Amino acid sequence: MSDFAGMEELLKDFLMEAGELLSQVDNKLVELEKRPDDKELLNDIFRGFHTIKGGAGFLNVDNMVTLCHRTENLFDKLRNSEIALTPELMDIIMAATATVRDMFDTLAQSVQPQAADPGLLASLDAALAGKLAAPAGEAVAPAQRVVQSEPTAQPPAAAEGLDGINWDVLHAALTGRPLSAPSAATPAPAAPVVAAADGPQTAAKPAVPPSQDLPAPSRAAANPGPQQSLQKETTIRVDTARLDQVLNLSGEIGLTKNRIANLKSQILHGRQDPETLKALDLAVNQLDLLVSDLQNAVMKTRMQPIGRLFQKYPRLARDLARQLGKDVELVLSGEETELDKTMIEDLNDPLVHLVRNAVDHGIESPEERIAANKPAKALVTLSASQVGDHVFIEIADDGRGMRPDVIRQKAVEKGVIDAEAANSLDDRQALQLIFLPGFSTKDQISSVSGRGVGMDVVKTNITKLNGKIDVLSVPGQGTTFTISLPLTLAILPVLVVRLNDQSFAVPLSLVREIIPIKPEEVQRVSGRATLVVRDEVLPVRSLAKLIGWEARQPPAYGVLMHAAESTFILAVDGFVGRDDVVIKPLADIKPKGIAGATLSGDGSIVLVLDMEELLSNAPADTPSSLFASA
Repeated sequence: MSDFAGMEELLKDFLMEAGELLSQVDNKLVELEKRPDDKELLNDIFRGFHTIKGGAGFLNVDNMVTLCHRTENLFDKLRNSEIALTPELMDIIMAATATVRDMFDTLAQSVQPQAADPGLLASLDAALAGKLAAPAGEAVAPAQRVVQSEPTAQPPAAAEGLDGINWDVLHAALTGRPLSAPSAATPAPAAPVVAAADGPQTAAKPAVPPSQDLPAPSRAAANPGPQQSLQKETTIRVDTARLDQVLNLSGEIGLTKNRIANLKSQILHGRQDPETLKALDLAVNQLDLLVSDLQNAVMKTRMQPIGRLFQKYPRLARDLARQLGKDVELVLSGEETELDKTMIEDLNDPLVHLVRNAVDHGIESPEERIAANKPAKALVTLSASQVGDHVFIEIADDGRGMRPDVIRQKAVEKGVIDAEAANSLDDRQALQLIFLPGFSTKDQISSVSGRGVGMDVVKTNITKLNGKIDVLSVPGQGTTFTISLPLTLAILPVLVVRLNDQSFAVPLSLVREIIPIKPEEVQRVSGRATLVVRDEVLPVRSLAKLIGWEARQPPAYGVLMHAAESTFILAVDGFVGRDDVVIKPLADIKPKGIAGATLSGDGSIVLVLDMEELLSNAPADTPSSLFASA
């Protein structure tokens, strides 16, 4: 039985509020190190920690109360000027707050945390008595654990193609309707695609063995118990004004629905005069506008200030700088910029690595900086801003920068790229090599970095958020990483294309233009099918070949796209148009090159393509293979 049976909601509320308070305390401690005589800052820190202690006491978390009480007494002595703040004392305080955070992790499992490390408690007692001792044993471990974490990419296992999808089960999952039992007398259709999306015809499904059916989500996953639900934050704070807007729009939609129902009844009873039909048209248009407004309002309830994520990093940068013997200040800006809550959660690992990478790789030692006529204290800035429907996050440092020639050399030495390919890259392209798997400029492996794990995973994780990451660097002046992200993942603007009567969607952010493909204009260059567009020679990639289907006819159109760091033309049969879709992942199955699925207006299935995955290791198309119709 849980140690907190019957108190799950109270525990969840405590962890959310106390976690935010502790992050604020950590940031204020970093500020306090710069302004040790700021009594108001000390009072804020004292009050925050006192609130955490009070909540822990209410839940009878005695070991946390004990640790918080000692640390709180230390804050009290600091604000009363009974002891002076030193870097060594701050290390002990930071170790205490890190231990409290570890206790939060244990509480999230509905389990009472163990007592704090005796070495840490002894260090706190020594500091209280004016006999400062360096924290021993585990007392400094929590801070080290923060900076040793690597971002992880956990892509689902990819199937070899689309033949493993059971279209009936997929359609039922997308619509939320139960799957009716198939008739034994109904033969399985042979066509490997669903029917055309433009028309009320019946969709044809591929025949697949029962063993390849799309598995339904497990009951445990659908109904998580208290312990599971506490492992990841499942609640969100929403401004009441936004909820009021949703409520008002819901009321207006209800009134418009009643108006449409009334007009429908009149029409069914024979009243089809122009005035009635015009009123119906106006009511439908009004409903369309209201639904769009409601959709936007609901999306806004998911938006959260990115500052809730940024506030974790000053502490991380401070601890790592102390560990490396560097003097680094992390400056935050644009913390009020809002982003989808799920994206904020998934951004944590990439940003942890980029901030840590700036402090470890980018920033020189104080001695090196002074020799280079730089201030001994280095500056790392983490900023966010919104431009249109995208959010831009920048991590910049004023450190040593990166030299493209060194990156080329290291990439060749590590076998990431061959010498001929490396020499053909310009400086901007050479900087992109740091995102390749296995690349690292570190000669020595340390507890912080040098394993060649990280930057490639950072890019992978950003790409999975439909984002992009770019890097600019000036040797001797510093490096800037820029991340571009859509405001929300809930709705994705797409271009819907057609292949063999099946609809596919590609993210609109990758699309440049649509052009006709004429066989006589396709040229063979280095064995590849190419087209010349405004004096630029671009490869042509067949969508049919990329997904492993046999084309029924030669492609008629090409979608000029930029994905996987390359510009190319995607050859398709035709296109439907632009749309805004809600993507649903394919449960328990991930066909290669398919990011998810959605439904078109007529109810047919539209598969959303993952272009990065489709293009990886895909052989080039030749003119003959491109126009070899079925």
